[in-house]
Amino acid sequence: MAIYKYVGRTKTGQLKKGTIDALNKTNAIAKLREQGISPREINEAKGLIYKEVSIGRPVKNQHFVIYCRQFATLIRAGVSIVDSTNILSKQTESKALAKVLAEIETELRTGNAFSDAVSKYPKIFPAIFVNMVRAGEASGSLDETLDRLAAYFEKQYDLKKKIQSTLAYPITLIIIIIAVVVFLMLTIVPKFTEIFAQFDSELPTITKFVVGASHVVQNFWWIVLLVLLAAILAFSLLMKSNKAFYYAVHVILLKMPVFGKLLQKSAIARMTRTLSSLFSSSVPILQALTIVERVVNNPVIGKVVLDARDSLEKGDRLSEPFRKSWVIPPLVTHMTAIGEETGSLDFMLTKIADFYEAEVDRSVEILKSLIEPIMIVILAFVIGTIVLAIMIPMFSIYQQM
Repeated sequence: MAIYKYVGRTKTGQLKKGTIDALNKTNAIAKLREQGISPREINEAKGLIYKEVSIGRPVKNQHFVIYCRQFATLIRAGVSIVDSTNILSKQTESKALAKVLAEIETELRTGNAFSDAVSKYPKIFPAIFVNMVRAGEASGSLDETLDRLAAYFEKQYDLKKKIQSTLAYPITLIIIIIAVVVFLMLTIVPKFTEIFAQFDSELPTITKFVVGASHVVQNFWWIVLLVLLAAILAFSLLMKSNKAFYYAVHVILLKMPVFGKLLQKSAIARMTRTLSSLFSSSVPILQALTIVERVVNNPVIGKVVLDARDSLEKGDRLSEPFRKSWVIPPLVTHMTAIGEETGSLDFMLTKIADFYEAEVDRSVEILKSLIEPIMIVILAFVIGTIVLAIMIPMFSIYQQM
């Protein structure tokens, strides 16, 4: 949807200027006439100020889930896809989704298939949505597919929020620790440094370290900040441009104590849930594995998925690459192999996803109970070290007096 500048006259003959959102110039003229404005001049607005800027995914997950649920309900009630899209474009709380649905409605009225229309908006509709909808259209079970998609996105959203909530507390506390340390180094330590300078006595090693750190923070804080920003920028660029570095970072993350297991379980739950949903919707297995590799958002597990696809193309079993990989637990390999042998792979993958989602829940609860006391001990150690560095020489000074 674009923005158009217009000049026109109202029914009373009054000249009016402004802007209007429309799919194209013809649509803009029709909208203006509905408002009682006769356009004399109309052009698409150019420039950065008229561009829509979005950070991250334009549509929130909860809005997308609600859309899937409502769409499924309307289709099941016998409402046509065109009318359903029209209704939902007016009801959704997401402005980005409303605009896209309006454009999709226009395409549907020209005879395009719904799956073809949504495939033109990859930022709104991910590959798993497009492919499952296409399969649902072919099998005549679009309502069931949309329900399955809503359930899938709900589970993915819950899983993501659980991981974020686990990491939020330590990250917040680390920021507080850094802020407190900087405050002490800039305000409290310098005052005591002046007192120490008045007495010609040898300072303890811990005090020398704290005083030196305070001196660096006071006089060279901008260098420290620049080095930190440069390191963050270099890391971000390497993560985006260097595949080997990106892969190595994820290997390190997966091998981290405690947190690595949580990330591994989360990624496996996402992989198996996505694969199960695609199989249940009759998406071809090779195509499904390609989609899973993109959705899993982990290059280590993504490589295993691509190896599994290559294995299938050669006529081998899906479970064989799983068995050879260190990142895939034996449970996943065994259950996948059983699913292949019994012809119930989608069922087995669902059970694996259920198991690891439950494991993530348990791991999150355990981590939450452990993180708080650990972070409090770290905070006490850091602040205690600074206080101790100040108090030890103060006792010596009092003895001299």
